[in-house]
This record gives sequence, C-alpha cells and structure tokens, in this order.
Amino acid sequence: MPGKRWAAPALLALTLPLLAPPVAAATVASVPAASDVPLEEVNTVTTQVAFGLRRPTAIAAPDDGTDRLFITEKRGTVRVYHPDTGLDATPIIDITASVDESGNERGLLGIALAPDFAESHDLYLAYTALPDGAVTLARYALDDAGLEPLLSQEHAENSNHNGGQITFGTDGNLYMSIGDGGGSGDPFDSGQRLDTLLGKIVRIDVSRSCGDLAYCVPQDNPFAGVEGAREEIWMYGGRNPWRFSIDPADGSMWIADVGQGRWEEINHVKPGRQAGANLGWSCYEGLEVFDETQCRSDAEYTEPVFTYSPHTGGCAVIGGQVYHGEEFADLVGGTYIATDYCSSTVWALREDGAGGYLQAEIGQTPTQVTAFGATPEGELYVVNDLPGGLHRVSFERAEPTCLIGHTTRAWGGGMTVDLTVTNTGTMPINGWTLRFPLPRGQSIVSDWNTDLTQSGDVVTAVNTGHNGSIAPGGSVTLGYLAEHTGDTSLPGRFSLNRDTCAVDR
Repeated sequence: MPGKRWAAPALLALTLPLLAPPVAAATVASVPAASDVPLEEVNTVTTQVAFGLRRPTAIAAPDDGTDRLFITEKRGTVRVYHPDTGLDATPIIDITASVDESGNERGLLGIALAPDFAESHDLYLAYTALPDGAVTLARYALDDAGLEPLLSQEHAENSNHNGGQITFGTDGNLYMSIGDGGGSGDPFDSGQRLDTLLGKIVRIDVSRSCGDLAYCVPQDNPFAGVEGAREEIWMYGGRNPWRFSIDPADGSMWIADVGQGRWEEINHVKPGRQAGANLGWSCYEGLEVFDETQCRSDAEYTEPVFTYSPHTGGCAVIGGQVYHGEEFADLVGGTYIATDYCSSTVWALREDGAGGYLQAEIGQTPTQVTAFGATPEGELYVVNDLPGGLHRVSFERAEPTCLIGHTTRAWGGGMTVDLTVTNTGTMPINGWTLRFPLPRGQSIVSDWNTDLTQSGDVVTAVNTGHNGSIAPGGSVTLGYLAEHTGDTSLPGRFSLNRDTCAVDR
C-alpha cells in the first residue's frame, strides 16, 4: 500500500490518515492515564482474527453498538468483520465499477464514518476513480447504495503517491490526505506549491454545500481567501503521508510520511500549530535537505519528531494511533504506535515531559501491514496487504534481556564511546549483533572489540571471535571513535539480536 522506491513487496500508495471522528468531552475525560512503564519493557503481540481479505487498505469502526469493523479492499469493496461471526463473505459496499485499481497504489484507499453514522448510515470513501485515476472523495449512503463524488484531484501522470486517508476531526470537518503526484523526487514540485491539492492534507466541511462546491471551505482554513492558493489546504509539504491520526486526549496530529529512500519520518503537530503547517517536502526529507531549489529562507518548516533509516530493512512507515484503550493502559497508555511495511518493526513513541520523545522498538507486526484501526473503546487492530488478514494488537510486559552501559568522551569534532553489553536474561547468548542509530551529524571512524559497519545512520556491531559468548549476567565491552558536528549524545535505542535493550542513562 505505501508507495516506495526500491524493489520491495508491492504496496499501495501511502496516504495521510485523517483526523479521528468528533470526540465528546466525556470521552476525552475518560482517556486512561499515560503509562510510566519503560518502553523497552513492552512487547507487541498480534493475533490473526480474519483471513481472506483482498489487499485491505483501511479500517473503520462504527460507534453504533454493533461491534463491527469495516475494512476497505483495494479493488473497491468494503467487508464487515464481527468478533462473534468473523468476516462476512459478501461485501457491504461494492464500488468496483467506479474505482481505478490499476497499478500497485491505486484503488479504494480510505473510509470515514459520518459523525452521525448510527442514525444517517452515511460514510465517506476515498479512491482513485475511473477513467484516469483522479483521487476522489465521495459520500456513500449505505441505505440506498448511493455514491456521490464531492472532491476530485487530477492524478493521471503517475499511479503512486495517491494518499487517500480520510477521517473526521473533533471539529466536525473532514480531513483528507493526497500524495505529491507520484514519480520520484516530487517532479511537479507539488509539496511546496499552494495552487494544487497534491502533497496536502485537506480540510473541508461536508455537512453542507457552498455555491458550485459539494462542500464548504471552513473560514478558518489557513489559505481561505488567499489569491492563487487552494482554500481546502490545511497542511502542505507532504510526500506520501499514508497514515495520520489525531489524539483525542489533546487534539494533536501524528503524521507518518513515507520517504524518498533515506528517511522515514513521523511528525507530531499540536493544536495551534496545525493550520498552514509546512511538513517540508521536497525541501526536506526527514531532517536533511533534499532539494535546495524547493527551500525558502522565509519558510517555517515543521520538523519530524522521529526519523529512521530504511537500512535495517524498512521501506515505508505505516502511521498508527496513540493507544487509549483500557486493556493495556498500564503498559502503553498515551503511547503512539506505528510500524513499517517491509521490516514490520513496531515503533513506540511517548513524550518525555521535557520536550522530547522516548522511543523504542517493541516487537513486530505481521508482514506488510497497511493500516491501523481502533474500536470505539480504543483497542487496536491492523490489516496486512498480502496475504490479506485482520489482526488484533495486544501488548505484554517483557523484561529486557540486555542492558547497555556507556562512557562517552568528547572533544572538538571527535568523541569516543565505550559500550558495555550485559546479558540480563536467563539463557547464554552465542553470537550477537548490536544495532543502533547514530545521532545526526555523527560518523564512525574506527572501532574496537567488534566488527562494525555503518549504513546511513544505522550501525551494526557484530561480535569478534573472542567475545561472541555472553553468559547470563555476563558482559562484553566494545566501542567506537566518531566524528561529530556538535551533537555528542548517545544513540536513542539499542537492540541485541533484535531484542530491545535497556539503557543505563
């Protein structure tokens, strides 16, 4: 589902998810307290609950007391899952006659339920439309199978980067993401242009129409009344933000944007900074300048709060949600959960209370996850592309089996880091690989007691012949000499043989 760049399993075009349905004050007030369990002590577990989906792309959960999940399929169908009866064989919605599913990333991409769905039975669909793949938003009346297109953005040149995530915000408006038009390197310079909806998050009022439009533009949209700009734009500078979500506890937006090849990124944009926010593409990819010709000295760019290099097997970030369910609130309450389409790594991010973010790898999802969804109670599900399944997400506490101690000495433009790796598990480790990302601006010059390689920001340190065994309670030491450009901090996370390590800070 997410559009990517090298030969990897087929994906659909990654889009930005939209804001969650309106949340009543009572619901926000009932959000469980944030967990204080260290992220490195959390492990993700998934349980497959349905089989036989055909390239699922999105999940929506009606808050109507039925306990159903609606699951979109790329070809243009919507299937219903119920925990008691399983996956219905017959689709509840079939708009295949309207959907262009040519290419890997076109098709039915997003679904959002009207705030009054329990009464109106209206919902909204985002898809690439026949005959030319235009990214389209339509209202669908479930009672009479009526499909009413509302908004369309031409997208004929390339089949990738369509976006298509839709959701309602707590303000009652509908938000939709549209990719930059596809190809490689933003060939249309869409990200930083304001005269197109390509590379944008759109915000519109679909409860009424205005003039020739089948919707209205909210008066407080940042470019309403601005000559030469599309008034529907809420945010710009997106490349292929396949999934984003809004945290009902504080109204902040978490936006996962698929990168060009060097960086995957997650943005966390809080209320008051969302309208007109510039996510950077294609001036920036992650925190690095990608195309200087697209940069402006007077622009204010929103920096991502988390980036990772695909050099460990990743290819496309799949944005999730902040967990606000009750069942696992003690472990991951208030924690943002995301994954990657190719590596299946589960990323956990949590604000640290000092302006930064705690981060950890907390297990893996099934292969090729394309989307997260949540029940009205806040419990998480994921769907995966091939072979096409629905999985319930749960969490468990797992004590880390490794502990990293460290000593850092820095001077001028250089630094040395000595690491002590302790086996805190009950089984001996015979042969080890330690992986960690270097902070920005650091580059390794030499190493000791390890066979070390650096690819992008990712360091892979493998045991040498004399220190490959670590007994329970035992330790090995290794280290490296690095150049730096001012940041002499320790790597933010370590994993030993794919298990997350605790760090002695």
